[in-house]
Amino acid sequence: MADAPAKREPLLTPVMDDDGAPYWEYAARGELRVQTCATCDEPRFPPRPCCPHCANFTAEWRRTSGRGRIWSYVVAHPPLLPAYAERAPYPVVLVELSDAPRVRLVGNLVTRAGAAFDSVPRERVRIGARVQAVFADQGGVVVPQWVLERP
Repeated sequence: MADAPAKREPLLTPVMDDDGAPYWEYAARGELRVQTCATCDEPRFPPRPCCPHCANFTAEWRRTSGRGRIWSYVVAHPPLLPAYAERAPYPVVLVELSDAPRVRLVGNLVTRAGAAFDSVPRERVRIGARVQAVFADQGGVVVPQWVLERP
């Protein structure tokens, strides 16, 4: 009788506060939206109640193209939390959004939505590479991930 496949520890889940909850709700629908000040039109991330530019408390969630470029990256190596250590080493990218350049989002660079964290060869990861957001279910939470526009 074959052994049952080893269960992986669940990944970290985001903290759902009042300011950030809409981000995760839109992600669950496959939309990358960014909180934007309704007064001065400045996008902001992470979400927060007050605009850091004009101090206004009104905001809306604007859909982005989901396109950007790798602004920076790191290759994660252990020691990491156990659920991540078994996947290491893998690249973690900081993406500057094309249509909201003041906004930078952290995520995994993968070959397709839900692919293994190490699915992109390290030599393909470079600062300035164009990427597109994709969405993957990670233990009940849909998270944005990034794929190279030119694989």
